[in-house]
Amino acid sequence: MDFDALHSANFKLLDDTVSDWTSMLTKLEDLKKDAEDGLHKQANKANWAGYNATVSREFIGKTAGEFGDAVTQATSIRNIMRDTRDELKTQQRLLQEAIERGRGKNLTVSANGGGFTVRENPDKKAPGGQTDVDALRDELQGILNKATEIDSTASTSLKALVDLTDQGFSDARYGSRDEAANAVKEAERLAALARKKPEDLTVADFDALRSGLEKYSGDEIFAEHFATALGPKGTLNFWADINNPHVAYKVGSERVDQYDDLQKHLSLTLATASQADTPEMSRWKSDMVGMGDQPISRNSTSMGFQVMSNLMRWGDFDDRFLTDYGSKLIETEKRLSDNGRHVPMGWQQMGMDPYLNRTGTDSGSDPMTGFLKALSNSPDAATDFFNGDFVTKDEDHEFEEDADGNGKNEKRALSNFEYLFEERDWPQEHDDKGEKSIAGRNNLAMALEAAATGHPAGELPTEDTPPHNPGQAKLMESVVASISENNKRLTDYGYMSDSIGQIASEYLPDINRATTDTDLSADPTQAEKEARARIEKLFPVAGSEAVMDHRDVTRFLLTVGQDPEGYAAVEVSQKAYMANLLDYHLNPDLPADQRYSDDKQLLVSEVAHASGEISGTLNVGRQEAVAGPADESDKKYGQSVAQWKNAVSGGIGTGIGVGVSFIASPLVGAAVGGGAGTVSSLILEELFQDAEGSAKAAAGAKMGEDWENGLDANIKYAQNAAAEAAKLHRLPDEGDIAEWARTGARDGYQHGGDFAGRVAPELQTDI
Repeated sequence: MDFDALHSANFKLLDDTVSDWTSMLTKLEDLKKDAEDGLHKQANKANWAGYNATVSREFIGKTAGEFGDAVTQATSIRNIMRDTRDELKTQQRLLQEAIERGRGKNLTVSANGGGFTVRENPDKKAPGGQTDVDALRDELQGILNKATEIDSTASTSLKALVDLTDQGFSDARYGSRDEAANAVKEAERLAALARKKPEDLTVADFDALRSGLEKYSGDEIFAEHFATALGPKGTLNFWADINNPHVAYKVGSERVDQYDDLQKHLSLTLATASQADTPEMSRWKSDMVGMGDQPISRNSTSMGFQVMSNLMRWGDFDDRFLTDYGSKLIETEKRLSDNGRHVPMGWQQMGMDPYLNRTGTDSGSDPMTGFLKALSNSPDAATDFFNGDFVTKDEDHEFEEDADGNGKNEKRALSNFEYLFEERDWPQEHDDKGEKSIAGRNNLAMALEAAATGHPAGELPTEDTPPHNPGQAKLMESVVASISENNKRLTDYGYMSDSIGQIASEYLPDINRATTDTDLSADPTQAEKEARARIEKLFPVAGSEAVMDHRDVTRFLLTVGQDPEGYAAVEVSQKAYMANLLDYHLNPDLPADQRYSDDKQLLVSEVAHASGEISGTLNVGRQEAVAGPADESDKKYGQSVAQWKNAVSGGIGTGIGVGVSFIASPLVGAAVGGGAGTVSSLILEELFQDAEGSAKAAAGAKMGEDWENGLDANIKYAQNAAAEAAKLHRLPDEGDIAEWARTGARDGYQHGGDFAGRVAPELQTDI
């Protein structure tokens, strides 16, 4: 910074700018509140249907969120500019005070171009002579250097903040200029450490990297600067080298037990960086994809995909990056497996290969495992990936089917879902205990959960989770049909059932529709159309419907029911769905065009029957597991149901968006009216109490007794739900309504068992 510029600076313009940004914040805060209360909340309550349910509603939610991001970004800009102004004013004051002190020592300071000159007064020398001249010169230069640093770091921070997003606003939050400036400095310092030769990396360097990445992994400016400073090749080399004990022996001998922590925070940092829209980060992502199918160096057998996939197991990576990465990974997989004919041997871990994954679940040699974990955190990218083509009918491969039933097999197209779930020969993997690894398929299940539900795996949906879109519904149809066709695709890998059960729990309106056998024929009659329209009112679905065959749904539920966690996810959700559905339909204020029927007996019986059938089907699967080779403990089922109490605590009442916006997830949605959720709360509390008692029971019941107990319990929940709904809406025929529910639940439960026996005669359960 020029001496004269600081000495004579007029900060009025900067004062006005800070004041303007502060005023702008007040206006943006008001807009944010209006957007949230008047736009977002109203959109969640609106009765969306069809295209608007999935696209317009989600768009409004994102648009409302942009106002919040605008406030955050404006606040960060104001804070950086305010601190810069205050600190420059301080430096100006220090400069002027130093000049005054010099004048007292007979020293004169004058501007000289962009710099300055310090001289003794010609008529009166300084007491310390040249020593005083040098001291003042150094002090003034130090002040100018500090001012220059303040100015340049402010400029860098503001530019970095604005450049983070190509469109919209960044949600990066900085309380001061120092925070933003330190993020840049730390990114450059840690990237320099990661670029060091592995044999030169010290334990202190490792500790600095681990703690620094842990601290800054969510900081957008830091993450972008770190990733681009290190570069894609540097990123791959760093992780591969540090896992090579022959070169990183110093660090490995003392810190290998902390490699998992470093892996996690490096992954989180790269995920944050991937969201930035800077030109440098765009090149980083493109180059990383391009390096995926190449060895990372001439001396390494590890490909770029194998290294990078282990650095994407945590965090939410940019969807476009994941899409491009997944396409190139599948292209490479096809080449290594000869279009799926055999195991992709390039992904098989060999004795001398480094362990690129440090979580202990697998070696990290199969890049599909880490990539699927990344997809489990990024629902939109996961949906696109699974619905993408693995091979088409016209390609050279060996996947065939008799599609038209003429007895001749022909080549079939295969989606990425079908290839990974049904056909892939997975490379052999072991965990750190020497046991066969389950990580690959388990991550596959979690990625499917994200892809089909629209939210990250392991989470419950919220009222902001959009209704299912066509891609999600299509994937759900594929999952159900695949498991129905061959249930060993799930029963042989039971650990996948928790995710599959969660998927099913969020498609209960679609599943209930399927049990009614009202699918339209190719040339539907008017009667068929009217029947279908009534069912659509009985089980409203927002967004896109997953259209499934009754038989397929039954076989699917039978399979899910053979795992305690899968069973619990569907059973708990179905009880909540039934209760909220009765509450919704028995509400006398329900608009006429949304009513299924004015015949309350028909209405209650239909809802209870469908719910009973699903519970009966699940219970057949449960008994098959208890009596069959899986030998699951009946107690474990009770425990799994009881554990849902914590998961839905506080959220029981929101249900399915009763009365306003039917969201295809039974435990969440936009509630309406003071009583919304009351019925489901009571029924689920009752279900959890019974489950806790069952889990503590000394011995399980006989098979026939267990079937009867399930029947009795199902009837009880349906009766009580109907009675509570009638009471809530002050209906005079509460007793009749409860009786209609009892009859419907009984018939539906028994029908579920009977139908299960017909569509799955291989089951050995004796009920």
